[in-house]
Amino acid sequence: MDRKSKALEILKSGTVIPATPLALDENRNFDEYSERLLMKYYLNCGVGGIATAVHSTQFEIRDPEVNLLERILKLVSDEITDFENKTGKVIVKVAGVCGKVEQAVAEAKLAKKYGYDAVLLSPGGLNDLTEDELVVRTEAVAEVIPVIGFYLQTAVGGRHFSYQYWQKICEIPNVVAIKAAPFNRYMSLDVVRAAALSTRSDEITLYTGNDDNIVIDLLSTYKFEIEGKCYEKCFEGGLLGHWSVWTKRAVELFELCKKEKGKEQISAEMLSLANAVTDSNAVLFVGANDFAGCIPGLHYVLKRQGLMQSLNCINPNEVLSDGQAKEIERIYDMYPQLVDDDFIKENIEKWKS
Repeated sequence: MDRKSKALEILKSGTVIPATPLALDENRNFDEYSERLLMKYYLNCGVGGIATAVHSTQFEIRDPEVNLLERILKLVSDEITDFENKTGKVIVKVAGVCGKVEQAVAEAKLAKKYGYDAVLLSPGGLNDLTEDELVVRTEAVAEVIPVIGFYLQTAVGGRHFSYQYWQKICEIPNVVAIKAAPFNRYMSLDVVRAAALSTRSDEITLYTGNDDNIVIDLLSTYKFEIEGKCYEKCFEGGLLGHWSVWTKRAVELFELCKKEKGKEQISAEMLSLANAVTDSNAVLFVGANDFAGCIPGLHYVLKRQGLMQSLNCINPNEVLSDGQAKEIERIYDMYPQLVDDDFIKENIEKWKS
């Protein structure tokens, strides 16, 4: 089996895919050194894939005056390839793709040029398009490269889609996965049911992007009975901005969820862990403030750990929310089992060399 086929098999089976941040220096210039350090951190945590050029990488990398999209895609791909060559392990490469058909297809071709295995196709900023137009867009991108569909939460530019929309997306050849990240149980159920009942159900892997409900998504089996036949579907993996911090613990959490899934009873400890993860996400993503400060919150942790040198975003107005730093320190103290600072301290000098 060639590398590409192995990568798609890993994606199909479900894995841990952190969504990468963008490292900037104090002058808001791209910090390539820190970005490479971040990649070494993720790869050595045991992740199965890495997603870049996505929301946490900041959509502004596409702005002409910033012009970082191609540079980021190449850097991340090169770091993964270097790791693969040294270890023999295959890592799934996922690139974010945005914009209307022409832009989305061009970005998909760029991702393919740099060896990406699949693209996460964002609907962000396209609320003027009909659902049918977005289906056509997905078909066009899927002709270039395998597609991961994306239910993006409304607070960061997404929209509400009908169940029928997801039915159509699931029937598109080369749609290999869907990331459900509406942060809404009703909307997530639409995706799961559409995938479960699709004629391509076995070809579509569900990934949770619901950072507010990670553990429960990974533990749950959804069942839909029609005319006496039961259709089942699960979230097999996670593609999450939340997993760009404390990634070593995220990998361990994922493995624990895989062991617990399917048991007749889920332990009280797992449910408590689920609540701890949700509380930490509420702080990192600032759910109480409509997610304003979600990217700087991730930067705060990574800077605290020595993996980034600044909290800066491309947009100077994107900063920590009032009281967010204090709340991050609270979850550090309250949930030490979620924190991987010791792992980083033990290895960071090696990654720097």
